[in-house]
Amino acid sequence: MTGSPTVKLRRLSAELIRLRKKAGLTVEEVTTRLGWSKGRLTKWETNQWTRPDLVLIRALLDLYGVTDNAVREAILDLARQSREKGWWAKYTDVFRGDLPGFEADATQIRTYEALYVPGLLQTSGYAAAVFRAGQVLDEVSVKRRVEVRMVRQDVLKREKPPEFYALIDEAALRKMVGGPEVMAEQLRHLIEVAAEPHITIQILPDAIGAHAAMPGPFTILDFGTALDPSVVYLETATDSLHLEKPEELQAYNRIFTQAVAFSQTPEESVRYLATLVDQLKM
Repeated sequence: MTGSPTVKLRRLSAELIRLRKKAGLTVEEVTTRLGWSKGRLTKWETNQWTRPDLVLIRALLDLYGVTDNAVREAILDLARQSREKGWWAKYTDVFRGDLPGFEADATQIRTYEALYVPGLLQTSGYAAAVFRAGQVLDEVSVKRRVEVRMVRQDVLKREKPPEFYALIDEAALRKMVGGPEVMAEQLRHLIEVAAEPHITIQILPDAIGAHAAMPGPFTILDFGTALDPSVVYLETATDSLHLEKPEELQAYNRIFTQAVAFSQTPEESVRYLATLVDQLKM
């Protein structure tokens, strides 16, 4: 674990909920007894933090009857660590959500993309073409976003990287993003990274027709511990959200599994990528 503050904040919220319920108190009872505003505890428990206040957290622990010093220190230490800043904090103008923070602690990442090559596998040329496509960013902004995307990919290059499974719709690979040279470079990059033991790429061919993942792209992040449940990350043109309910996770796990069943094998996928590169040479 790299100690992502994003994941630690989520764990802190879950622990505070657990301790409140163990104490048999409602949110309303807690806020009344402590004289807090109604929204403060609700925001904390729904992981809408600004910066954890250790004094206020101690007050909660007192109210919840947490007297075990080891438990108290564990909670406070979690709060201290969650106050740290991840590298992505410098790029709030680029990131709309918490994806980099979740990626930093993930032990497994599974992603499905319908129209793009996944961001963690994009070349700089491909990424720049994607950012320019909206025709709303100047070149300085495009360059900054490309830089951030390349830094974000370091998660797959660290000493103990997460297992990364990329399920890519064939439509994404046939789009001539950035022109033939840029696209050929991107396809060759996919072939290269697919040789890494922790990276698996599979292609969903057009020929299969309708499939379970057609409603849209998504990413499932697993963390290898019961303390940090899995997360499904979704992103739109203007917003992002992550889903954590068991039924939501179950649904997206099922979608991913069903889509994989209809995809080419990793070996077939690499051979197909090579075929697409050859076609671009003609």
